[in-house]
Amino acid sequence: MNSTAFFVAHLREGELQQVKDLEKRLREETGEKIVLVAYKHDITAAGKEDKE
Repeated sequence: MNSTAFFVAHLREGELQQVKDLEKRLREETGEKIVLVAYKHDITAAGKEDKE
């Protein structure tokens, strides 16, 4: 089974600000309410799920 494990990424303040800046730019360009979500891929957890 090919599964993936994604968890909410814990971003540093500078990284979080970059995400917020990109959200703002996308909202201005599209006129849409844009929200970005950061996830990290956990290969170790995905491997455990594959064995089950």
